[in-house]
Amino acid sequence: MNPPSSTVPKTRRWFPHKALSVFMLLLWLLLANEISAGQLVLGAILAWLIPWLAQGFWPESLQLHKPWLLVKFVLLVLWDIVIANLVLALRILGPMGKLQPAFMQVPLDIEQEFTITLFASTISLTPGTVSADLSLDRRYLLVHSLHVTDPEAAIAEMKQRYEAPLKEVFECSPQP
Repeated sequence: MNPPSSTVPKTRRWFPHKALSVFMLLLWLLLANEISAGQLVLGAILAWLIPWLAQGFWPESLQLHKPWLLVKFVLLVLWDIVIANLVLALRILGPMGKLQPAFMQVPLDIEQEFTITLFASTISLTPGTVSADLSLDRRYLLVHSLHVTDPEAAIAEMKQRYEAPLKEVFECSPQP
């Protein structure tokens, strides 16, 4: 639930998620595949209207502390998806007896719902792994992997490659 309107600055009420609005405008222009006055106006209206209408569904304000690290993270995830597709194809086409599926409990250092959702989604986007459950206390994420030889190393890799950058981008306060 949003705080009472008297405690929220007017610009925050009218533009509740500025970074999201900018992202949506850029995404709209990419999807439209043209930069014209009409597309700019339509994209700007949608980029303002959608976050404004949905602000009641966002319990906390999303703060982006290191946008360039987020860009690096997205590129890393895209690379991991391509590589995981190739590795998974080789494993599936090979002998089935060599697969070692496993469930792993990944302890979470992140706390915000949005960041946990991004972490779980990133794991599920990578072929061969899927986020299966979140513990009630939100301290562990249950992950299934199609092939794991060392569960501790796999957990450490997920935390280092995906969770740590997400925590730095969305949860850490900026350095003075």
